[in-house]
Formats: sequence, structure tokens, C-alpha cells
Amino acid sequence: MPDTAATLAPAPQREAVGLDPNRWSALAILLTGAFLAPLDFFIVNVAMPSITKGLGSTAADVQLVISGYAVVYAVFLITGGRLGDIFGRKSIFMIGLAGFAFASALCGLAWSPQVLIGARMLQALAAAAMAPQALASVHALFPSQERGRALSIYGVVLGLSSIVGQLLGGALVGADVEGFGWRLIFLINLPISLVAFVAAIPLLRETRSHHRPRLDLGGVVLSSLTLSSLVLPLVEGRERGWPVWSIVMLAMTPVFAELFRRYEIRLARAGGDPLIDMEVFRLPGLLRGIVAILTLYAMATFFLVYSIYLQSALGYSALQAGLAILPFSAGFLTGSTFSPAIGRWAGGSAPSLGYGLSAFGTIATSAVILAFPAGAMPPLALMAPALALIGLGMGMTMPTMMRAIVERVGPRHAGLVGGMVNSTLQVSAAISVAVLGGLFYTILGSRTDAAGIGYAFALTLLAIAACHIAGACLAAGLGQRQASKTCSKDVAIVAE
Repeated sequence: MPDTAATLAPAPQREAVGLDPNRWSALAILLTGAFLAPLDFFIVNVAMPSITKGLGSTAADVQLVISGYAVVYAVFLITGGRLGDIFGRKSIFMIGLAGFAFASALCGLAWSPQVLIGARMLQALAAAAMAPQALASVHALFPSQERGRALSIYGVVLGLSSIVGQLLGGALVGADVEGFGWRLIFLINLPISLVAFVAAIPLLRETRSHHRPRLDLGGVVLSSLTLSSLVLPLVEGRERGWPVWSIVMLAMTPVFAELFRRYEIRLARAGGDPLIDMEVFRLPGLLRGIVAILTLYAMATFFLVYSIYLQSALGYSALQAGLAILPFSAGFLTGSTFSPAIGRWAGGSAPSLGYGLSAFGTIATSAVILAFPAGAMPPLALMAPALALIGLGMGMTMPTMMRAIVERVGPRHAGLVGGMVNSTLQVSAAISVAVLGGLFYTILGSRTDAAGIGYAFALTLLAIAACHIAGACLAAGLGQRQASKTCSKDVAIVAE
């Protein structure tokens, strides 16, 4: 893409963008969208039994409620980020937020499994539009000296979404207010979205690059085919007995990926605006960071199988299962709070340290479960520290990895990388739930007893730990990077 440096505003004006007194309020609004999108992926886990009972759903229906959201969200996140670059991040954020509220209402009022599945896909499409705008807007809203703190907060919020999803899902289903039961996990989005939408009107400013790209429709189609052919068979294949179509789609994934890569390169050489500028992968450490991020949400499987272990093996209620995540939550909050200080102390090793702690905590949790009789929760004095250690590692890793990746690019690629990071996390969650969740069910086999579930859970935890050990190796040296002095070069603030 052409260099737009010659058309930019003077440096003092660009830095003034960061001095906007409303920037933290604006970030809080944008983070609402970044928070709600993954929240609605995780919140369904503890509500699965209630949804099955309430709508008379089959196991395949409930799987689609989760996987349908995961596939659509993952496939369109990069496109959502690019739409913000083209039409303005405030505009796309508000359209996505309104669509998310409408789809959430439809989910909450669903009268059949088919309606719920369709509404979830619409909800995911809206989420893919609003979620990337927060990360892409950080460059425009904050001066270089505050950008690191903003990115750290973004990483914390993204990590909290998984924790709050478990806690809030269990609390709302358990409360069963006015007989709404599981429907509340979707209807709770309405007041939150309304407040954010109203606040966004005066507080958000429209931001976009001076170089306004055109939408690469060919790239959208090919990237969607690539991601769909990877994610869809993985999330649906095991549940349906690996039908022929799932094997064919997986086999076609590298073919679609290569077609997409070649198409984007040709488009860039012809002077067009590719959906993904392949030049961005030449930035030192970016590709390695993206691959490391791919291992991070192996932890999504933990939340799923931990909920199954608690409810099916130990007989916990949905509310009790939600509360059982509290030691993890305490560890996460501690790790995220001190992640900036840890980043300064550990330097480039900070992300690897976080990965290592979560892997060690996961192994310790597995050992505790295997060491005690099935059917009863292991002693809290052993279980709580192990869970807290997992949370501590995740709390350190999320913010440091966000900074390590996003601070490698300037504003012109902010929307692209914001979409890529979010899409990678969602693909990571979908793949890990499919592959590691499939491992859990394979180990479990036809057993339904507490001992069988506990054993399958413990071995699955070891597989999650292996993923985070791989992430620690990939992330080595990526942390605590100084913000680029040129990263405010091509931001345009559109007066409203």
C-alpha cells in the first residue's frame, strides 16, 4: 500500500490526539464491545443443561449454539477490523453494538433450538464488527507514553470475559429470576449495550487512517473459506462422527490458505488494498507472536471440562460451578494487576513466565485430582492454590502478549492486527474446545461415573499444559517492547 506520510498532520497535532481528556471514557466504551463478544462465547458453558431442558434441544443443537457462534465470530473478525478502517471505527462499533443487542434479545426470546442457533450466528456477526474496534482505536486515542497501559487494560478485560462468563452464567441460571432461567444470560446484554450505545454518541470520536482502503471482497471470501474449512469441521466433526464433508473441508484448508495468500500478494502488487497486507508479517516477532496467541486459549477447554467435572462428577449446581472458578479469578486479577511491573522486571521473558506459571498450575491441578478419591472435591487447601496459579499465569500472559503484538505495528495496520489477534484467540478457543474437548470425550468413552470423568479431566489438563509450554517457547523474548515513535503517523481524527 502507498506511503501516506507526506499527507499527514504536523506532529504536535497528532500528539494532541493523545491529550484528549475523554480518551479513557472512550476506551471504556470500546472495551464494552471487546468484553461482551468473548463473554457470550464462555457464558453458555454452564447454561448448557438448562438450555437443553428448556428448549427440548438435542446434544447436536446445543453444540451448534456454541460452535455456530465460534465459527461466525472467528471467520469475520478480520473483516470487522477492516470495515472499521474503511468506514470509521465509531460507526462500525455502534452498528455492531446495536446488532449485538438485537440478536441478544432474539436469543433470550428464542422459542425453538433453530431460532436460538440462528440468533447466535447473527449475534456473532455483530460481535465481529464491534470487538476489533477497541484494539484498533488504541493507537488513535492514546499518546505513545500511555499506549502500553491501555493495551494492558485491553488484555485484562479480554481475559476477564472468560472468568465473568463462568461466574455470571452460573449466577443467572441459578437465580432463575421470574422464571427466565437461561434466557437471562442473553437478556443481560440489553441494558449494558444500551448504556454503552448512548454513552458512545458524545464520547467517541470517529477515527480512521488517512489512507482509506477499499474493501477487498475477494480477500473476504477466500479468508472466510479458509477459516470456515478449518474451524467448522473441528467443532462439528467429532460430534457428528467425522462425516466425509468434515474430512474434505480440513483437507481443503491449506489449499484455500495458499489461494488467499497468492491473491493478496497479487492485489498488493497491482496497487489494491488487500484484506491482509502480507508485508506485516515481516515485522520482527509478529508471526511468532500470533502463533503463540494461538496456544493461549487452550484454556477455553479448561472452563468447559471443569464445568462438566463439577456438575456431572461432583453434583454441583450451575451456581456452585460458577463460584468454583473464584480461585482462578483471584489469581488472574493478581497477575493482571502486577503485569506491567512484571513486564518491566522480566523484560522479554514476561510472556513466557506467564505461560510457564499457567502450565505449572494446570499440571498441579491434574495431580491433585488424580491423588484423591473420585466423587468428592479435592481439599480446598490444595485445589485453590493450583487454580489460582493457573489464573496468575493467564493474568500475566494476556496483557503482555497484547502489548508484544500490537506495539509492533503502526495505526495503518491497527485494524488489521486487531482483527487478527481477536480472530486468532477465537480460532484458538474453537480449535482447543474441539480437539482437547474431543480428547476428553475420547478418554471418557462410554463412562459416566465420577472416577471416569475425573480421570479424563485430569489427562485433558495435561494436554492444556503442553499447549502453554509450547506457547512459552514461542513467546520467548517478545515482551516489554517500547512503543514505536512512528505509530501515530497515519491517524485521522474526523470531527463530528
